[in-house]
Amino acid sequence: MTIERTLAIIKPDAFENHHVGEIIQCIEKSGLTLAGMKMLRLTASQVERFYYVHNDKYFFPLLCEMMLSGPVVVMLIEGESAISRWRQMIGPTDPAECGPETIRGAFGESIRHNAVHGSDCPDSAAFETAFFFSESELV
Repeated sequence: MTIERTLAIIKPDAFENHHVGEIIQCIEKSGLTLAGMKMLRLTASQVERFYYVHNDKYFFPLLCEMMLSGPVVVMLIEGESAISRWRQMIGPTDPAECGPETIRGAFGESIRHNAVHGSDCPDSAAFETAFFFSESELV
């Protein structure tokens, strides 16, 4: 197994519904480690740059609107196979396709309001981590 770092975001819907602590607890109970954390209110420019890979998709405006609707918590998590473990923990994008043991199944409301974000591969994890954290901000 390889020690990896990946980005996790607690989205505005989960923040508004007071699930931040429960989601962080899920991460800690899984054995993954929090190496960085910030609470932010993203700007339109940040959201557009962060989600640039989706800018030609029909859902891009709705995604941007949702991510601008309130504060987020961005976290760098690390551990053995952190990317795949985090993706397994959060479940598919649509909470209706998730079991209650997943974060999206437990806290997501819809495809648009699905509680969390997770990097999907090593390249995305590297870009997304560097987008929000400098090395000096990480433990």
